[in-house]
Amino acid sequence: MKKIVTILGARPQFVKGAVLSRVIKNHEEIEEIIVHTGQHFDANMSAVFFDEMQIPKPKYNLNINGLNHGAMTGQMLEKIEEILIAEKPDAIVVYGDTNSTVAGALSAKKLHIKVVHIEAGLRSYNMQMPEEINRIITDRIADLLSCPTQVAIDNLKQEGFDNLVIKIEQHGDIMKDAVEFYGAFSEEKSTVIADLNLTKNEFVLATIHRQENTDDKQKLTNVFLGLEEINKTKKVVTPLHPRTKKMLDLYGLKPNITFIKPVGYFDMLELLKNCALVVTDSGGLQKEAFFNKKYCIIAREETEWTELVSNGYAKITATNPQEITTAYTDFLNLKKSFKEELYGNNVGEKIYQSIIKLINA
Repeated sequence: MKKIVTILGARPQFVKGAVLSRVIKNHEEIEEIIVHTGQHFDANMSAVFFDEMQIPKPKYNLNINGLNHGAMTGQMLEKIEEILIAEKPDAIVVYGDTNSTVAGALSAKKLHIKVVHIEAGLRSYNMQMPEEINRIITDRIADLLSCPTQVAIDNLKQEGFDNLVIKIEQHGDIMKDAVEFYGAFSEEKSTVIADLNLTKNEFVLATIHRQENTDDKQKLTNVFLGLEEINKTKKVVTPLHPRTKKMLDLYGLKPNITFIKPVGYFDMLELLKNCALVVTDSGGLQKEAFFNKKYCIIAREETEWTELVSNGYAKITATNPQEITTAYTDFLNLKKSFKEELYGNNVGEKIYQSIIKLINA
């Protein structure tokens, strides 16, 4: 039996990884070893979380978190290398753009182990983002690039990837599979709507956590000014990221909106299903909004998911409060079909088939 090692470090990666893990289990052709680097430590990453979401438990937990980028990536490189030497996989699978992603790819490549990068080809063209550096390096050294969109394919072509011995394929976005799978039973697993006494379409879901926003007092102030204005007409509900809470306290900011503790994936799906629209600086949530037929206001200077903007489902406002409130008003009066197939279907199966071809080559 062939073997792959999957490197996961952030909670969204576990959700995406669960899709592929289910496909792997169903085919019974590959043994999968899961490594959790611990990059995003979360108390919700408990046995209950794994059991409820049917996510395979990691064989290895590295517990590497709370460090600067260099120290974190260096420790991950060391530990992942030890695991790969012991496990001798045919390939490793990494997701997205975290330090765990680039550490896994580098560890494998230096041991001449094939690398599969899921969510390849994304670009913000903002080199101030650590994620941009991670994704560029990972794409360049991978053997199979699983791209979610045509835009991602085009990005790679513009960078000359056609000239490299790297397999590039457009599979679609694996998060779509996850939203469809978990969305089918999230209501029975979540009580967040009842607990917060929320009414469908009568609240706005907002998440702000990116370092570029939280670590700049003016940007953080501005985005919450926009949310406070929206809150005058519709309740704004914000699961509060630890980094955001820390910086709000540091700056002495007390926005007049509804803050709640960080929520699990089922709760987030129910908030998405029931909200009027979304305001976020998260990349993943932009797509999840679309999958749940919700418009999205992007509180960043750019987005990797440009097709959402070009098709009119999202608007980039940066942290400008006036633009945030204008976009909010515009979206409330807009009726679109959400019928466009921007992110493919049956994505996990397509990725699996490409991995089989890679490791059997």
